[in-house]
Amino acid sequence: MIENEISGIVFDAGIKIHRTLGIGLYENVYEECLIYELKNRGLNVESQKDIAIEYEDLKIHRAFRVDLLIENKVIIEIKAVPEINDYHFFQLLNYLRITNVKLGMILNFHSVLFKNGVKRVVNKL
Repeated sequence: MIENEISGIVFDAGIKIHRTLGIGLYENVYEECLIYELKNRGLNVESQKDIAIEYEDLKIHRAFRVDLLIENKVIIEIKAVPEINDYHFFQLLNYLRITNVKLGMILNFHSVLFKNGVKRVVNKL
């Protein structure tokens, strides 16, 4: 399955969750529901995955943690904030760059319209 197919499934699942639960809940609630939806749709999902980085001779084993890694191809960052800002974008872009993953998505469940709270981020490798 390619990244665009995965992102379409994620988007559809996010819309379903957003329509059902609405806005105003904690990120972990949306995360658990998204994991449930994606697994039910046959995707391999790793949650709260620690990622290591290397800096010269130093290896940092838990440098950061991604919310979801789907099929080892798409990183998902889940937010429940008034708006996505540059910090969220660059955070995800760094995650993509460090892991060599091509596509990431920020899903902000606090948006009144779910589609306005979704940001695709591409790692141009």
